[in-house]
Amino acid sequence: MRALLVVNPNATSTSPRVIDVIVRALSHEFDLEVTMTTHKGHAHSIGEYAVEAEIPLVITLGGDGVVNEVVNGIMWTNPAKSKPAIAPIPGGSGNVFVRALGLPVDPVEATGAIMQSCRADQFRTISLGLAVATRGNGETFSRYFGANSGIGLDATIIAAMDQDRKMGVSASPLRYLGTTAREYLRRSNRRASIQVSRPGNPAIDHARVVLVQNSSPWTFFGSWALDPNPAASFATGLDVFIVRKLDPISTARAARRIITRSRRKVSANAYTSWHDQNAFSIAAHCEVLIQIDGEALGHVSQVQFSHHADALTVVDPL
Repeated sequence: MRALLVVNPNATSTSPRVIDVIVRALSHEFDLEVTMTTHKGHAHSIGEYAVEAEIPLVITLGGDGVVNEVVNGIMWTNPAKSKPAIAPIPGGSGNVFVRALGLPVDPVEATGAIMQSCRADQFRTISLGLAVATRGNGETFSRYFGANSGIGLDATIIAAMDQDRKMGVSASPLRYLGTTAREYLRRSNRRASIQVSRPGNPAIDHARVVLVQNSSPWTFFGSWALDPNPAASFATGLDVFIVRKLDPISTARAARRIITRSRRKVSANAYTSWHDQNAFSIAAHCEVLIQIDGEALGHVSQVQFSHHADALTVVDPL
C-alpha cells in the first residue's frame, strides 16, 4: 500500500531519533513517501497533494495541529476524488485526537498499532465538526475539526501558550496550569459576552466560555482526562459546554464537573451542557478568541458550527 508520512519535526515530543525509528518501521510495511513540514499551513497543502496523487493512506507524526491541517487539506480538495484514510502518530503535547481514536500515546507503540490495523484492513469512518467563522472586519474562514473547538477563555489560554512556545518555552502540564491561572485572573477574559443559539430553542445570552466537542475526552492534563461532556463521540453530533459565570464559586463547580467527567445533564444558572447537536451558532458582543483542535485562530465575532457524519476514514486500532 502507498502511504504518505507527514512529520512535524518541531512537535513537542518528537525527536530525530524517534522519527528515524518510525520511518524505518513504516518503510518496511508501506510504499512510503515522507514529507517534513516547514511552516504553518504546510500540512494543509500536503493533504491536498495526497488527494490529487490518490494516496490511500496519510500517516501524521506530530500534534493535533498537524492532523487538523492535513484533514482540512483533504476535506477541501477535489470532491470528485476519493479521500485517503488518516492514521495519526502522537508527537505533540496533548495528542487529543490520537487518544480519542484509542491509539497508544507512545509513538512507537502507536506505529505498531497502525501497521497491525492496516494489515487487517481495519478502518472506520468518523464524524467531523465544521466551524464557519466571521471576524469583525467581515473576513470569513472555515475549518473542520476532529477533536474540539473553544471560544473565550479556552482559546485565550491556547493563544498564550503559543506565544510562550515562540519564546522557546516548552509545553507541559504545569505550564498549562500556570497559564490557565494567569489568564483566568485577567478581568478582560471574564467579560466576554457570547450568545449561543440553536434551532427551535431560546438563545443563551452572556456566556463567557463555549467548549465544543466532537469526541471525548475534551483534553488532557498529563495523563488525566478532562471532560465537560463525556458522552461526546465520533458517532454522535457535537456536544457543547456553555459557561455563563466565571466567579470563583461558579468556576470551581464547572471545574469539578470537568475533572470528575460527570455525565449529569445540566442547565444551571452557571453552566449548561448540550449533547448530540447538528448545528448551532455563537455571536459575540465584542470579538473573542477561537481555538480549533488546539490551534489559536485569532478573534471572531460569529461562528456557525455544524456536524458532518461519516466524513473521514481513520485507522481503527485492534
